[in-house]
Amino acid sequence: MSLLQVDKVTHYFGGLCAVSDFNLDLAAGELVGIIGPNGAGKTTVFNLITGVYRPTHGSIRLDGNELVGKRPNQITDLGIARTFQSIRLFNDLTVLNNVRIAAYHQVGYNPLEAMLHIGRFQREEMRIIDYAMDLLESFKIDGYAEELARNLPYGLQRRLEIARAMATKPKLLLLDEPAAGINANEINQLMDFIQWIRTEFDLTILLIEHQMRLVMGICERLKVLDFGATIAEGIPTEIQSNPKVLEAYLGEGVEE
Repeated sequence: MSLLQVDKVTHYFGGLCAVSDFNLDLAAGELVGIIGPNGAGKTTVFNLITGVYRPTHGSIRLDGNELVGKRPNQITDLGIARTFQSIRLFNDLTVLNNVRIAAYHQVGYNPLEAMLHIGRFQREEMRIIDYAMDLLESFKIDGYAEELARNLPYGLQRRLEIARAMATKPKLLLLDEPAAGINANEINQLMDFIQWIRTEFDLTILLIEHQMRLVMGICERLKVLDFGATIAEGIPTEIQSNPKVLEAYLGEGVEE
């Protein structure tokens, strides 16, 4: 059974068609990539799936639940988490508190208990802290728990952003250009890291990426967008030699 079904989704910004008749059927456990030149509509697809934008036409369903019309926080509660091309952390909060915030939709106390620090408040706060620390330990950044997020090296900030996404307990993780800002020598480590996340947390992953070595190395299927339209889809070896894909990327400096 499909986990995510995107059916004939089209989105306009004014008179500009950013995404045209986009379809995606994502089975539980898959690792699928969306690629295409700059401005192809890739991040718009992510924004449509997560409720940042509402599609002009079409349907998006997670486990059969219609997502169109739901707010981003409601979609998160249903099981979708995402990261961003430009890392978006709470820079002036500690590493621990960045992850704690993402887990607060799970707390079991009410506003009065929170205000007066009574009832279930202390027990639930300790549970959230323990849960956040367990995640940080899994991601090997628990030693930085009391550091401000802004003080982490870039690679650890990226790791923290993914840990924060995992704190929401997603079924589906959307990764927007996870290789942005890292050098070629770190690509293999990132590939192993993404595969580890998938296995460790029993995840389905949909990613956007320009780094061809990464998408060809770990994605089971690829969809290629150009000017908002799907121009190719299939396994990586098919995409690699597709004339339409090569034409779309001409002049884009795609790494082989």
